[in-house]
Amino acid sequence: MSVPALAVLAAAWPLPAAHAQELTVKPIIDARLHFEHIDQDGIAMPADALTIRTRAGAELGHGPFSLLVEGEATAVVIDRYNDGFNGLARPVVADPGNAELNRAQLRYTDHGLAFTVGRQRLELADQRFVGPAAWRQNEQTFDAARLQWTGLKRLTVDATYAWSVRTVNGNKGTPARPQSINGDNIFVIVSYAAPVGTLSGFAYLVDQDSAALSGFRLSSQTYGARLSGTQPLGGGWKLGYTASLARQSAYARNPNRYAATYGLAEANLSHKAVTGTAGFEVLGAGSGTPLTSVQTPLASFFRFQGWASKFTITPPDGVRDAYATLAANWKHDGWISNYGLGATYHRLTSDRLARRYGDELDLIASARIKGYTVAARLAHYVSRSFSANTDKVLVTVDWQL
Repeated sequence: MSVPALAVLAAAWPLPAAHAQELTVKPIIDARLHFEHIDQDGIAMPADALTIRTRAGAELGHGPFSLLVEGEATAVVIDRYNDGFNGLARPVVADPGNAELNRAQLRYTDHGLAFTVGRQRLELADQRFVGPAAWRQNEQTFDAARLQWTGLKRLTVDATYAWSVRTVNGNKGTPARPQSINGDNIFVIVSYAAPVGTLSGFAYLVDQDSAALSGFRLSSQTYGARLSGTQPLGGGWKLGYTASLARQSAYARNPNRYAATYGLAEANLSHKAVTGTAGFEVLGAGSGTPLTSVQTPLASFFRFQGWASKFTITPPDGVRDAYATLAANWKHDGWISNYGLGATYHRLTSDRLARRYGDELDLIASARIKGYTVAARLAHYVSRSFSANTDKVLVTVDWQL
């Protein structure tokens, strides 16, 4: 179902007079002020981007049915940056000015079954393979049909067919950097809640039906398993853990014949306000010719491999990321209700030939102040053999109704 067809269906949505009082309306309004400064070796001029993103819409509910429509607009206040389209000789900040229909979906929910069709947000598992790329001002959404079923105790089935990916490029999209990428994308996750944690089997079939950028070479099929859980240790201590293993190969029109392995192992130990995390993630190098590696073009990249965002396309020799985080978050009564500090170190190497790519240190300070969430981040990437030394300063102010 196309979005225009969805709009026609919504206009004709029956609301019997006898049940008109059952109609509920939930407004959707949020805004984000985003500042990004980038100083990168090899580019003479730094980037300075100040943008304001707003979303507005509403969700109407009537019995088991709901209709959600949401628009999104990004206004550029300071434009001393390469937005991917203006050709400025400055670092890229992928937040072009934009105005578009962000979401338009119909949803049915009843007796453990949820079915959603239309333009929607997808946040699957940890968003390593499929996510909304929420860090960017123009959110990544999907024209899709999604079925979620929880009809059996402890068992969950989540299956999605997406025929179009609405990229972060927004309405400035060009053939080289498209606004949307069509394809027959299929995402399936089957999960079981065991005493040790949630055990999931997954399949992500990504069809990038576009010759732009890396084109068909980003189409892939990934099959794997994931375990995620937490266990209390006594004395206020808690252990969390995640492990995932998958195998990826070419799919759809990808001309590269390859097979590569994805792996993740992560553990965190928390006590009251403080959490320590250690992890190791591998986007493996593949066999075959030409050389290629695990690719995740639909991921929420900002969550992985450092905030300098050097690995949105995995190099042919793959990436190994050994990382550690120390974070603290405190709650407080008053006009500052929540505040936190965090530091993460990444040691980034290749999977093939064990080449040192670089090291990154990420720092964050955040606070919840009178309904606003304020965060300041610093990313410091030191290149050893990949990309260039880069410093980023990132400041966001979020507000939501």
